[in-house]
Amino acid sequence: MRLTSFSMGLAAFSWLVMVTGTAQASEETQLVQSINSFRSQAQPCANVVSQELPPLTADSRLNLPPTGSVDLQQVLARASYPMVTVQAISLSGPRDAASAMKAIQESFCQVVLDPQFVDVGVSRNDRDWRIVLARPLLAGGLGNAQAEGQKILGLINAARSVPHQCGGQPFSAAAPLAWNDTLATAAEGHTRSMANNNYFDHKGRNGGTPGDRAELAGYIGQQIGENIAAGQDSARKVVEGWLASPGHCANLMNPDFRDLGAAYATDPKSDAGIYWTAMFGVKQ
Repeated sequence: MRLTSFSMGLAAFSWLVMVTGTAQASEETQLVQSINSFRSQAQPCANVVSQELPPLTADSRLNLPPTGSVDLQQVLARASYPMVTVQAISLSGPRDAASAMKAIQESFCQVVLDPQFVDVGVSRNDRDWRIVLARPLLAGGLGNAQAEGQKILGLINAARSVPHQCGGQPFSAAAPLAWNDTLATAAEGHTRSMANNNYFDHKGRNGGTPGDRAELAGYIGQQIGENIAAGQDSARKVVEGWLASPGHCANLMNPDFRDLGAAYATDPKSDAGIYWTAMFGVKQ
């Protein structure tokens, strides 16, 4: 088992207060699903407990040959993947995805639990595997915080217009959310704080919760929910990641919510580069 890496230089949580209650995939796909399931819960690793992490997005450009020496920087450049950081895990011996996941948990938990990674590629040839985790450079063309927040709203409303299965919980289609400037202000403040102070958490630097932030901004909510993400360079990727994560998906599909505000912020000195916050609410 080997680990290779190159760096030129997370991620998402869901938060909610006052809320109650196919065909066989390939071995490579099953391993991606197992890694994402592992990341979705706090895990003991290297004498510390990890934070809850968002799912990695499968990217075919990261499906590298499972055997042989590979220059990660060179190969990804040829594949037009503009990366910031990349690491590759090579395994020899596991007969299936379950065995490969066991080896990863035993020897490479710190790699798959690293919050800086956004994308993953898995390739396999018999009992040889290569798992590549990477974070790309931010793409250009993002609008301002409010414009991208409005894109988040449109994508979430499109998702709410049809039923979804969020983990083991089914959700019926829900009414569209309305844009709320007060929640957007609270979301932008928290996003800017995470970017400028290089942290990723629902708890603010002053110890405040999403409910505290909404109230301070002037939104008195009966229910407040929050999804955060880091590293994704478009609103589409952010919402796709939330839909793939049971907790985020449940917030997004919650029929009780009526309002939404969302924003992003960037800071090149931060680990993730870009951070996103969406705040959901229903007024008292």
